[in-house]
Amino acid sequence: MIRKTARKRTWFVAALLASAGLFASTLPANAETGVSSSEIKLGITLPLTGAASPGYNKIGNAMNAYFKYVNENGGVYGRKITLIQKNDEYSPQLSIAKTNELILKDKVFALVGPLGTANFTAVHKSVGIAKRKVPSLFLNTGFSGFASKKNYPTSFTILPSYAMEAKIVAQFIKENLTGKKLGLVYQNDEFGIDALGAFKDAGVKFDVSIPYTSGTQSAATAQTWVSQLAAGGAQVVVFFGVTSATAPLLAVSAAAKYAPQWILGSVGSDPLTLRALGVPVAVLNGALTPAGNPSPNDTSDEYVKQFQEINAKYNNADFDDYVLQGMNIGLMTVQALRAAGRNLTRAGLIRAMESKGSSFASVAYSPLGYSKTSNVGHTGYYMAVMDAKGDRKPYGGSVVLYTTDSAKGPVVKSNFKRPAMPAKGLPTNS
Repeated sequence: MIRKTARKRTWFVAALLASAGLFASTLPANAETGVSSSEIKLGITLPLTGAASPGYNKIGNAMNAYFKYVNENGGVYGRKITLIQKNDEYSPQLSIAKTNELILKDKVFALVGPLGTANFTAVHKSVGIAKRKVPSLFLNTGFSGFASKKNYPTSFTILPSYAMEAKIVAQFIKENLTGKKLGLVYQNDEFGIDALGAFKDAGVKFDVSIPYTSGTQSAATAQTWVSQLAAGGAQVVVFFGVTSATAPLLAVSAAAKYAPQWILGSVGSDPLTLRALGVPVAVLNGALTPAGNPSPNDTSDEYVKQFQEINAKYNNADFDDYVLQGMNIGLMTVQALRAAGRNLTRAGLIRAMESKGSSFASVAYSPLGYSKTSNVGHTGYYMAVMDAKGDRKPYGGSVVLYTTDSAKGPVVKSNFKRPAMPAKGLPTNS
């Protein structure tokens, strides 16, 4: 009887172990938050509605379209990417709440492309992005403060900083517009103040300087801006604000027959979006802007051509700068995920960005600055001019790339050649 019981126990233990082994074999090899054997969950906050939504509300769908394309072509080592979008209406408080939802409720693996300087500043502090060790890739903001590796160890920018942009614009003004009376309109938060400090350091003094609070932009406030600019005799006006502020400024100026040389910041200068907001194409003709990417209409560019094809099949939106940017963030995200390897972890993703990120393919013309000591993305711009059709062309006929840093470094011409677009737009990281 004792032997029989012992045999039964032995059989039961063996069966239990076998069952446990079978169960373990069905679990994903990776137990990281937001990662299973078949899926990688990513999250983004952005203004899908509200005053700042024009243009920006396209970025998430463009990213998602690229991810759908990748998913239908094998995903990332067999895992499909799921992108969860949250509408923060460009409000820091809403962004905090929505980011908490992404991390605590939706349990995303990483944030990709979160938008807005004030928003991400608030989110990083209140949500504790660094303490939670959540990767935040390709921040859609140029605030130079995010370059602090000490303060933002898990976050990586993608755009050149507003300080870099202002330094390059300052260099262009010195080379081409010396002696002109200068005006500046800027969003009065980290966005515009970042540029303001760089202009000051570059020795550019504005005869008229007008700050505005985000969310107050309208035809009425633009009327006040134009009156001040015209009264101050500004012949060249630099604008650092979002597209929904650029549009009323240009429209009111046209109605008042006030026509300075416009230099529109990279953030608020997409021609297609401005025209959709009622800006006549004639007003855009001749406007200057620092640009990082080719024109979204340049089908001779291999990146633009591939992204347009993906957009037509998976997104069917009007292809503009915002769609181009969203697609490119998607491309860079897939490269980062692949570089992190099959055993995907948050720590591994951050290491991959630091060790391999500078070599990623990107539509932008300037080098990437990622390293173990730097979370800086692109580092330069070329100056572009809008033509009679509202399209953006390189100033002088060809791209002259300027690179710099966010500090006291010089603005220099660069001969950098970006990596080729991966075959069929599908990274292999080979």
